[in-house]
Amino acid sequence: MNSVKSSFKMKYSDIQPSQLYISKKKLSKIKEKFNSKDLSTLEAIPIKKIGKEIFYTDGHTRAFAAYQAGFKEIPVIWEDEELDWEMYQICIKWCKDAGISSIADLSERIIDQKEYEILWYKRCDDLHKDLKIKRAKKKNFKT
Repeated sequence: MNSVKSSFKMKYSDIQPSQLYISKKKLSKIKEKFNSKDLSTLEAIPIKKIGKEIFYTDGHTRAFAAYQAGFKEIPVIWEDEELDWEMYQICIKWCKDAGISSIADLSERIIDQKEYEILWYKRCDDLHKDLKIKRAKKKNFKT
C-alpha cells in the first residue's frame, strides 16, 4: 500500500545535522535548480526522530541552500525508510563533537568535491565497514 507523505515546515534550529561537510559541487548544482526567492522550488527534506532528537537523514545541501537564501524554515518530511539508525546516531555524535548543531554551522565546512569524497564519503564507508564487522562478531558470539 502506497501512502502519501505530506511535508511541513520546521526551523533549522530544531533539526540536528548528521553530516559534517557540504560539497561545493553539490551546492552549486542545487542553487542552479532552486529559486532562492521561492521556497516551494525546494524538495522536502527527510527527517527522523529518535528519542527527543530530530535530524536530517538526507538533504543537507538543500537545507543549506535555503539557509543561505535567508529562509528561516524549510519544508521537511518524515523519513519512512528503514535506514541504519545506529550509523546515523554515530554521525550525529560526530557533528555534536565538532560543534555542529544547526545547518548554519556548516557554513565554514563547504569543501571541494575531492575533499568531500575523502573527508565524508570515505569516513562513512569506513564506519559502515566497522559496524558490519562489529555486528558480525556480535552475531557469531551469540551463536
